[in-house]
Amino acid sequence: MNELAGKTCEACNEGAPLATQEEIDKFMLQIPDWKIIKIDRIKQLRRTFTFNNFVDALSFSNKVGAIAEEEGHHPAILTEWGKVTVTWWTHKIKGLHVNDFIMAAKTDKLI
Repeated sequence: MNELAGKTCEACNEGAPLATQEEIDKFMLQIPDWKIIKIDRIKQLRRTFTFNNFVDALSFSNKVGAIAEEEGHHPAILTEWGKVTVTWWTHKIKGLHVNDFIMAAKTDKLI
């Protein structure tokens, strides 16, 4: 089992530490299909999932929304015909926190 997927998000407040490069390198091994992108100098995790139609894509989006609500950590979700792009980052600290990697791993388990 993916170590990250078995964890729960911890409360994260402004001023919480960003994930270190060592943590990022370790966590990325567990979520190899995710990419780190930068938008406005803010690191984010992004993955696009493909589906056969809009109904399946929408169903997946709803599942991502449900786990996000359970954990109290919410992504950007773009739902299109045949694909869903999910982006995780921690708004309060303007970058990546361990919670983002946990949620990426949990998102992978929804497939």
